[in-house]
Amino acid sequence: MHNYLTQEAIDKMKKEIEYRKVVLRYKILEDVKEARAQGDLSENFEYKAAKKERGKNESRIRYLEKMIRTAKIIEDSTAANEVGIGKTVSIRFLNDNEVEEFKIVTTVEIDPLNNKISIESPLGRAIYKHKVGDEVKVQSIDGEYTAKIENVTVK
Repeated sequence: MHNYLTQEAIDKMKKEIEYRKVVLRYKILEDVKEARAQGDLSENFEYKAAKKERGKNESRIRYLEKMIRTAKIIEDSTAANEVGIGKTVSIRFLNDNEVEEFKIVTTVEIDPLNNKISIESPLGRAIYKHKVGDEVKVQSIDGEYTAKIENVTVK
C-alpha cells in the first residue's frame, strides 16, 4: 500500500524524525538514567514510565520512516476551480440540503473531526478533480448520496 503524500508532508515528517532522534531520544535517555539511579527498579514507577516513553518514541520514529519509505509523492496539478490537495471545498449534500466545508489533505494529515479528508476517503475520491458546480455520486457504507461542489478555495 502506498501513502499519498506531498513533498511538504514528507519534509514535515523528516523534521519530526530528526527532532525525535536528536532531542527527544536524548531527553528520554537522561530520564531513564535518572530513574535507574533511584534504586530498586521493581517498584520504581519513574523508571517504568521512562522506559514506556522511550518505546513510544522509537515506535513513532519507525512509523514515520515507514510512511516515508512507502510514500507515493503527489503534486496538486488541479486548476484553481477544481478540487485538489490543500484546497478547501464547500459541498452541498443534496439529500438534506446541508452545506459543509472540507479541506482535502494527504493520508497523514486526515482529521475527520475537523473536516480534513483525504482523496482516498469515499467523499474525497468522488470529488477529486471535479469543478465548482459539478454534482457527484458518493458511495459510502450508508449507501449512495449526491453532493454538489459549491466552492473551491486555497486556504
